[in-house]
Amino acid sequence: MEDGERMDPRPIAITGATGLLGRALAAAITRNGGRARGVSRGYGTTHRWDPEKGEIDPGFVDGARAVVHLAGESIAAGRLDEAHKRALEKSRIDTTRLLVREMERADERPETFVCASAVGFYGSRGDEWLDEGSARGDGYFAELCEAWEEAALEARALGVRVVNARFGLVLSREGGVLAKLRPVFRAGLGGKLGDGRQWMSFVHVDDAVDAIRFAIERDHEGPMNVVMPRPERNADFTKIYARVLRRPALFTVPAAALRLALGREAAEETLLVSQRVKPEVLLDRSFVFRYPSLEAALRALEAEPERS
Repeated sequence: MEDGERMDPRPIAITGATGLLGRALAAAITRNGGRARGVSRGYGTTHRWDPEKGEIDPGFVDGARAVVHLAGESIAAGRLDEAHKRALEKSRIDTTRLLVREMERADERPETFVCASAVGFYGSRGDEWLDEGSARGDGYFAELCEAWEEAALEARALGVRVVNARFGLVLSREGGVLAKLRPVFRAGLGGKLGDGRQWMSFVHVDDAVDAIRFAIERDHEGPMNVVMPRPERNADFTKIYARVLRRPALFTVPAAALRLALGREAAEETLLVSQRVKPEVLLDRSFVFRYPSLEAALRALEAEPERS
């Protein structure tokens, strides 16, 4: 991967370049001799866009080797009311269509379009093992992911290879789910959610970055699960994280309390959802995970020095 980045002078264009995963991806590309081209609403990148108006700098896509679409409204930004749903849809589906439109207009189209999706595609499936061949599940997020992926696949008609990267919960000290849970667990107030039997599929941020770069370099098309090979039940995640932090985790947040606090739909599709996902595509192509287990990932993250 690194040699390919050094040899190819064309940049990799990244939306969400100022976000958690986008920053890490851009840094990795640059570190390995490649060029990253970011786009954002404000400062911090050379290119600008206004997704709500359907506007983007015309030079963002043109001449890029690949486009990686990571931008999107946070799922945790609020209850799943109609306003939040519309914001989620516009920030995912509409922006994807905008990028495909720009690819069509470009003088030099990208070879590859890696578009983020999520394991939410599978819905809540109990103990069932899920891989890229599994059918779409039920629920709002499953429908959202399907529409998001279909919008990305429109780029195929332009001769662009499309990879739908279905991310699990990305683990990082800089943001995401762990940044919210860490203070609670460090205070000894961590605990399982509901009965704790729901499966959670994680990926360390470094492995997520490696998987995106892997997708750019390899010839795979279609869905690609970006999760570590070993998912964990919520109750086991609680025990493992408490053990890593050397803290107790004695509490339980009742499912009824989560439904009351977040609304039934949001609680069932985020904190109580069960997704036992396998990264079959990556494993079949001999992708090597730096952190194949949750405990390895958490210990590595907790060993990082505190940032001022």
